[in-house]
Amino acid sequence: MKVTQEKLENSRIGLQIEVTGDQTTKYYEQAIKNLTTKANIPGFRKGKIPRQVVLQRMGQSQVKAMALEALLEPAINEAIKQEAVPAIGNYQITSNFDELLEQFVPGQNLTFGATVDVPPSVTLGDYKGLAIKAEEILYDPAQVDDFIDGQRREKATVIPVVGRAAQLDDIAVVDYSGKLADGTEISGAQADDFDIELSEGKFIGDLVNGIVGMSVGETRNVNVVFPADYPREDLAAQPALFNVVLKDLKEQELPALDDDFAKEASDFDTLTEYRESIVTRFQEQAQKSTDQNITNALETALIDVVEADLPETAIERETMNILNQMANQFSQYGMDVNKLFTRETIPKMKENCRTDAISNLKQQLAIAEIAKQEGITVTDEAIVAKMSEILPQLAGEDIDENRLRSYITEDLQKEQTLAWLKDHAKVELVPEGSLKPADEDVEIEAGEAEAIDILAEAVTE
Repeated sequence: MKVTQEKLENSRIGLQIEVTGDQTTKYYEQAIKNLTTKANIPGFRKGKIPRQVVLQRMGQSQVKAMALEALLEPAINEAIKQEAVPAIGNYQITSNFDELLEQFVPGQNLTFGATVDVPPSVTLGDYKGLAIKAEEILYDPAQVDDFIDGQRREKATVIPVVGRAAQLDDIAVVDYSGKLADGTEISGAQADDFDIELSEGKFIGDLVNGIVGMSVGETRNVNVVFPADYPREDLAAQPALFNVVLKDLKEQELPALDDDFAKEASDFDTLTEYRESIVTRFQEQAQKSTDQNITNALETALIDVVEADLPETAIERETMNILNQMANQFSQYGMDVNKLFTRETIPKMKENCRTDAISNLKQQLAIAEIAKQEGITVTDEAIVAKMSEILPQLAGEDIDENRLRSYITEDLQKEQTLAWLKDHAKVELVPEGSLKPADEDVEIEAGEAEAIDILAEAVTE
């Protein structure tokens, strides 16, 4: 087989493949054989049809078409193997089939064209000493007090309130009913013996504030404006009037903040040890969040230092990966994925995710090329250790350990390469919330939002 290669744009290789006369004869004869054994022709038993009858009834053009269709795929695969072309994805035949059919003569050579996608060549800019900004997440000591306060509330004892009116942090037992400003009763806004915790964020704010100051047995009309982000859109930002009867009042008696509480709430013997453990936890969380912001900034910066002529096959594959992740996420939310991902919605969603896919591929290629240039490799010991950590979590599932090993190797190499980049980067930490998304990030987020809007439309339809 004679094969000529040509480098094309978008990481494609053009192939001119010349098939020998022996091969054209082989596939032509095979087509006739298949027809003589499988065709249904009146007056002849299946499998006993003479060759000449097949040619006469089917026509030589149809036989040649069958032979040509059977020949093309194995010829391309043989050419790729012969030339050691690192093909990815499916091939594409560039020659016109009807013209090939006219040129097809059993016993004579046949030349046709095809293209295949190949891994892109990667050109890196200056990746050493990347200058990035990342938001620093600082540990807030108030988090510790809030956490401990929450633990105390979980272990609190509820006792009756005697001799005073309702106040914040009480538990009010009420009957209530609500009407809109025009007097229309609000469906679902009626309850008897309902417990309301008089705390911020626990119920409708205006109603909580209206109950504060009431005495047991008192009835009060409370003016309420539903929050603008209220889950029921028909009530959001709407004024209403609630009739409330305070039937009982309770309060939480918090446990003493001492060593006994620490022993009950944790594995520590003293309150000091318990508090120190919580401080350490929040400090570690803050540092982990800061490190993740640095990693995200590095990955974003890599997009600008890599040039690669990405093949459509790779972009399509990464786009589908993103959509699969979206599908899994929506499924976890309890949404019917089959209704969301339809023939009508998927094309637009793919279009919206394309920018993300290209960015992801550039980051992957940059990390792989940097690892190659800097000699960053993963040891067998690290791979085995990670597999030993993951495999027990996948017990009972059908796992391809070779694929898992490949995934783990790639993931560990990414971690090590990003750590190397961080060590060599110029990192400026800035206050939390001070960085505005770059224009590109805004476009990506807008694209994702549009994809979700498409899904929302699919649900309502």
